[in-house]
Amino acid sequence: MSRQERKNMIEFISTMRKIEKDTLIYMTDAEVEHIYFSTYDHYMEMSGE
Repeated sequence: MSRQERKNMIEFISTMRKIEKDTLIYMTDAEVEHIYFSTYDHYMEMSGE
C-alpha cells in the first residue's frame, strides 16, 4: 500500500472509530487494512448502502 493510501485509511479509521492515530501508526499494513475494511463495511451497513 502507498503512504497516501495508509494515511487516508488511518484518517478514516480515527474519525469513524475514535481511535487515536498514534495507536494506528504502529500497526502493520495488514492490521490497518483489516480495521479499515471492517469499519468501512460497518459504515456502509449503517448508511443503508
